[in-house]
Amino acid sequence: MHGTLKDLRIFVCAYEERSFTAAALRVHATQSGVSQHVKQLESQLGVQLFLRERGRIRPTPAGDLYYRQCVEVLRGYDQAGRAVRAFAGGLGGEVVAGLMPTLTRCALAPALTRFVDANPNVLVSVVEGFSATLTDMVLAGKLDFAIVPAFGETPGVRQRRMHRTAEVLVSSTGCGLPDLAAVRLGDLAPLKLVMPARRNVRRPLLEAYLRASGAVVERTMELDTMHGTLDVVARSDWKTILPAVMLMHAGDATAFCRNPLAGPPLE
Repeated sequence: MHGTLKDLRIFVCAYEERSFTAAALRVHATQSGVSQHVKQLESQLGVQLFLRERGRIRPTPAGDLYYRQCVEVLRGYDQAGRAVRAFAGGLGGEVVAGLMPTLTRCALAPALTRFVDANPNVLVSVVEGFSATLTDMVLAGKLDFAIVPAFGETPGVRQRRMHRTAEVLVSSTGCGLPDLAAVRLGDLAPLKLVMPARRNVRRPLLEAYLRASGAVVERTMELDTMHGTLDVVARSDWKTILPAVMLMHAGDATAFCRNPLAGPPLE
């Protein structure tokens, strides 16, 4: 080990002052203490850094070179400290969260940006999946938490409601319905619906609502992919039912017709 940061700082002061006494005043130490630090440094390096003459010191060629290197080291150390201090404040640690595609498509980016800005020293990992998969990962300890649709009590899982959002009928813009107008599914023509797969927790809830609302369903298609579902709806006369929070992108107003469900409303 070739000197501590304290040794380097003392050497730099002695070099710049050309005097152990002046350097001692600058670093709030004694002249003998500064002289001892420099001697110890020279011993560790195996080279003389200063010529001593009549109370003054003069750097050797090795001292000149060592000074330039020490200045770079100390500058880098100070810069590293300033850079790291930018991570001070907020929380620390790691969080692993599970989110459905419904949320990663529209709500993740702004929320994650705000969180990371406020807590720069937190390592964040986000896993995308459907509710059953995410719930199993929480039970297995692979996720700290997950945001999923409401479900019945499950042993080993604590849950609390975070937010309510309306379910909306989503169609292509050529469907003939006025955007954002509430609709009763029982009043519409037979529907071709893209539905989540049967293992998805939303599927039985949607089927129960369709029966209660008197909707006539001509055909169904199972897709457990949000982007795929929206692409099918945008390019055809198929429709789907999604949480309104899913349709918050700036371009959704021109790409889709969104109609809140009425009689009764569904959240």
